[in-house]
Amino acid sequence: MSLRQMEYFLTVVEEASFTRAAELLHVSQPALSHQVKALERSVGGALLERLPRGVRLTPMGRAFRPHAELAVRSAAQARRAARATAGAEGGELHIAAVHSVAVGVLPDVFARWRAAHPRVLLHLHEYATSGALEEQILRGTVDLAVGPAPADPPGPVVPVGQEEIVLVVPFDDRFAGRTTVTLPELADRPWVRCAMEPVVHGERFLDWACGRAGFTPRTAVFTEHTSTAVRMAAAGVGVCAAPAHLAREAVGEGCVVLTPDPAWRRTLTVFSRLPPTGAAERFVDLLRTSWPRPRAPLPAFEDCPKDGSARSSALA
Repeated sequence: MSLRQMEYFLTVVEEASFTRAAELLHVSQPALSHQVKALERSVGGALLERLPRGVRLTPMGRAFRPHAELAVRSAAQARRAARATAGAEGGELHIAAVHSVAVGVLPDVFARWRAAHPRVLLHLHEYATSGALEEQILRGTVDLAVGPAPADPPGPVVPVGQEEIVLVVPFDDRFAGRTTVTLPELADRPWVRCAMEPVVHGERFLDWACGRAGFTPRTAVFTEHTSTAVRMAAAGVGVCAAPAHLAREAVGEGCVVLTPDPAWRRTLTVFSRLPPTGAAERFVDLLRTSWPRPRAPLPAFEDCPKDGSARSSALA
């Protein structure tokens, strides 16, 4: 069994055709078929069912596929790491991040990186939840992940900073002349919610926090992206909770940013499956210097006051 055979097998599965896979791989169809058959002999059974029009996985093939994918991705990750080790002067890095970090934090970091290491190609993968970051690290799809600390760390975890969560209201809101607001003061207000809102103790964060403050938030609009929720709040659709680096970009475009009292914050980290080396290690160092680590750990949700305020490394 070879890595090339697994790559051939996966390409056939993805294309659902030996003909299309052979064209994509730039090999002859007989050579491709020979390699797949050799792979099947090595595992002891048929992985693919040949059909008049295409192929499909056998039960053995379905069991084999995720392991083959992990092996191929791990090999690609190993090649990237090896090429990038020598002074971060070549190769590429695959970096996963939650959407708010990708939009609000990483552009400046990437600009600094490109200025210092123009020969290292960066691939940014954006995800809605911190759980998705852990999955991509475990699958070997990415080299580093930037986001909230994982619940079950797959490897090294380095704190790189804090992210403040603020509230967005339109410029003519009755609270617009203030800088802070308590959650109970917003009990009668509609909310703009986002699919990227984290789950805390089995509930969406805002449901959990407002419940502790004695009310159930009334949802006016449910959006896919935090940046959309901010624009909706600015238009007067409802109050929105969002990372400060996203919300403050919209100030001056019809909205006001308020800080919850007490404040809501989360610790952000960079984590990986293996200790970073070469370019990956230098990228971690850049994050740490560009975005200083928190002075002290933040208390967990269990330590939050009963009025619904939250300071937590789990807030996403």
